[in-house]
Order: sequence, then structure tokens, then C-alpha cells
Amino acid sequence: MFNNTPTLTHAQQQEAAEKIHELMAQGISSGEAIMIVANAIREAEAKKAESEDEQE
Repeated sequence: MFNNTPTLTHAQQQEAAEKIHELMAQGISSGEAIMIVANAIREAEAKKAESEDEQE
């Protein structure tokens, strides 16, 4: 991972790009939209890792 960002599949990258475009269409700046989506991805990955740790 680079800068605490998980590696995404192509499909996940496409989904993230679509979310960013949707946010921008709502008037959010590109930088803020990217930050929102990146934070959501990091949060989801952290929850996934936490869940996996609890199962061990």
C-alpha cells in the first residue's frame, strides 16, 4: 500500500472514479471528492481488516 491506500482491482477503481464524478456533478471540488472517496475506501478496508483479525 502507498500512503495507507489499499490496492484496488480495476473494477474497484472504476467504481471509485464513478463516485468521484457523481460528487463532482453535485458541485464538490475534484480534490474534495477524491478525498471523500479515498477516506471511504480506507475506512472500509480498516473495517474489513478488523473483522478478519477478530475471526482469527
